[in-house]
Amino acid sequence: MTAIVNYVLRTQDIIKYFYDPEKFQVLKNISLTVNRGEFLSLVGKSGCGKSTLMYVLSTMDTDYQGQLEIAGMQLTGKSQNELAQFRNRHIGFVFQFHYLLPEFTVLQNVMIPALKLGQFSNEEIEHRAIEKLSVLGMQEHAKKRTSKLSGGQQQRVAIARALINDPDIIMGDEPTGNLDSYNSGVVFDIFRELTSVYKQTIIAVTHDDEFAKKTDRVVVMSDGQIATS
Repeated sequence: MTAIVNYVLRTQDIIKYFYDPEKFQVLKNISLTVNRGEFLSLVGKSGCGKSTLMYVLSTMDTDYQGQLEIAGMQLTGKSQNELAQFRNRHIGFVFQFHYLLPEFTVLQNVMIPALKLGQFSNEEIEHRAIEKLSVLGMQEHAKKRTSKLSGGQQQRVAIARALINDPDIIMGDEPTGNLDSYNSGVVFDIFRELTSVYKQTIIAVTHDDEFAKKTDRVVVMSDGQIATS
């Protein structure tokens, strides 16, 4: 009988070095398991290695030792093309800055990753985009250019874009770092709904202690290691 695997991400003994200006070990034997539907925050002082770990977890940094598995796939050793395809299908990204295309409409911005994936017709992609915008209360702005939106609205559009391909994980790099306290709260509530209602897995690097302490699990990094998790 096959065991049911509830985790969506697992690392084993991730080791990472920087070599400039001299050899320095920035990640030390990182072993981490993240369950499906979990809302996890990654915290620690500047320079502790959390952003470096996030780059490894996101498959954008492949220069490491150890093993990385996401959605049942062993990703260590895959080619850059294979990893790019994997990211587009399985990982959604929300950054501190939204990186929306200002000359495009809200709807067009949300559709981009699905158009790139190429698994659905344009009509189906548009339907999916409207669906994600509806979840985030942004459907009425679908035809607006993103440059006409407030910062908080732009970040909601960025979250809809991250959701368009129904990823296994959303990775947030300081997702509230550019927002005021009200909009930070809005984004947190959206993430909480995505995990509790839609069983979305979210990993967020944050300096915001208020944000972190309300997540399901706080992983604290110190000197390249997981101090508590």
